[in-house]
Amino acid sequence: MSQQPPVRRTATPSPRPDASMSLLTNVMDHSLDEGYAEAAARRAAEGGQKLPTALRAKLGLAAALLLAAVVVTLGAAQARISAPTLAKERQQLIDRIQKESSDADALQKNVDTLRDAVGTKQRDVLEKHGGDKADLVALLAGATAVQGPGLKLVVDDAKQTKQSGAGGPRESSGFSDTGRVRDRDMQRIVNGLWQSGAEAIAVNGQRLTALSAIRAAGDAILVDNKPLPPPYTVLAVGDGERLVTAFQRSADGHYLRALQEGFGVRTSISAQSEVRLPAAPSLIVRNAKPQGKGTS
Repeated sequence: MSQQPPVRRTATPSPRPDASMSLLTNVMDHSLDEGYAEAAARRAAEGGQKLPTALRAKLGLAAALLLAAVVVTLGAAQARISAPTLAKERQQLIDRIQKESSDADALQKNVDTLRDAVGTKQRDVLEKHGGDKADLVALLAGATAVQGPGLKLVVDDAKQTKQSGAGGPRESSGFSDTGRVRDRDMQRIVNGLWQSGAEAIAVNGQRLTALSAIRAAGDAILVDNKPLPPPYTVLAVGDGERLVTAFQRSADGHYLRALQEGFGVRTSISAQSEVRLPAAPSLIVRNAKPQGKGTS
């Protein structure tokens, strides 16, 4: 019976104590990926050829400051160059405004002179052809100054309008209607005085006639195209006490009281022993003609 050679057993290496933590062991042995490691090594090799980070930051800041200084210097130089031109243009504009204002004042004086001349000729014609009714016709036409008993009515904007100049309690027709006196308010006041028995009326020294118009241009009130500033002083010739009472009892008097109580519009009315009204500048009739004796 043959004998089998003995079997040699190879020694098995003993397992590592941390064999059960192979994932952690791999992470610890290869903590940096090869690509990252290569990039880090390349940066380390090139680091000796580059400027330090702090120095690079200082140089960048210096360049930015230098650029800002150049921009400011160029702007200042441009301003110094253009300043004389702007000053010259401004002075030219001021001179032009002053000249135009002087021309407008001269034209207004000429208009006033011609208007006075026309009014004088109208009064002369009325006195010449009016017969015994000349004074009455001139008075009713506003062609002559008048005086007599009457009333004085002062209407002014609300106080808050003086302070703010905008906004207000009244709104009508889609636009803001402040505590400011409007042209329609003055129209109602004047019409109410006529209906109460006034024989002649003037607003801020502007005599009203049958052809007078009260309207607005922005916030200004125009009487016969002449702007009138507040407060508005209305003088009316008539029986003073009776005229005051009749106006206050009228619908337009109640309207004025509502403006005063509801919206702060300031008013005062008083009877006067005598008021003086100037003549109207002129009364131009373009279509009306005296009826001939033979016409009906």
